Amino acid sequence: MRSLTVAATQMRCDWNIEGNIARAEALVREAAGRGAKLILLQELFETPYFCQDQLHEFLDLASPFEGNRLIAHFAGLAKELGVVLPISFFERAGQATFNSLAMVDADGELLGLYRKSHIPDGPGYTEKFYFSPGDTGFRVWDTAVGRIGVGICWDQWFPECARTMALLGAEVLLYPTAIGSEPHDSGLDSAGHWQRVMQGHAGANLMPLIASNRIGREEGRNGTSITFYGSSFIAGPTGEKVAEAGRDDESVLTATFDLDGIARQRQSWGVFRDRRPDLYRPLLSLDGRAPTRTSVSDRRL
Repeated sequence: MRSLTVAATQMRCDWNIEGNIARAEALVREAAGRGAKLILLQELFETPYFCQDQLHEFLDLASPFEGNRLIAHFAGLAKELGVVLPISFFERAGQATFNSLAMVDADGELLGLYRKSHIPDGPGYTEKFYFSPGDTGFRVWDTAVGRIGVGICWDQWFPECARTMALLGAEVLLYPTAIGSEPHDSGLDSAGHWQRVMQGHAGANLMPLIASNRIGREEGRNGTSITFYGSSFIAGPTGEKVAEAGRDDESVLTATFDLDGIARQRQSWGVFRDRRPDLYRPLLSLDGRAPTRTSVSDRRL
């Protein structure tokens, strides 16, 4: 039996960057003290969620993957505590910028980089101004605690992302997140929908899932604000919530899973055995038509 204790965390962020890093470190230390070996921090925790506004000055927050100060800090922490730490950061690569994640193994080694694939654009969440669509493809990593797949925030709404990571051999799915109120519609609360979609990924792929969100009200520069609703959670392999945080409290959640037992359950259930990829060609197009060699302009509509 491979027993793994995982942790989800959530916290507030402000423009005291060193304070954000210190709070994140404290949460990681608390989680490790409670036995967690795989610990998830939220999306872009180094700063407030700057995507509320479209300001060129925020592009200066991006830093290269190589020699990155934030990643180096948490790589040292991962080595000290013997934990696996995916670290979300704002990456600059040449003339491009990405919403990225560095996977840090329990010995502090950097295993690689994932760049967010799905980039949202809507009131208060104008990420296309800052981030190019990721070019790494979906990634999974062999870590000290198992084979881990990580998507970033908007990726979590797409079953194709979760299924791809599962097909690549992921044993646990992780989603660092920044989501809350909608500036254009104060009556819209997506918290329940957000959780249920990811619970579906856990259940459909028969594997645990961890989602970490931020909390607190953050003011934009243009008069808008977002209240992030927390509600971070851990789901079990049938989609059940096994741990859940509140909407506005700084939290560390933990849960323990038998990865070998879950692997046997996943294998016996048959959802991978009975897949029909030969029928899924419409997934390769935006309009649901099976792709052909004929261009769109040549099709008879």
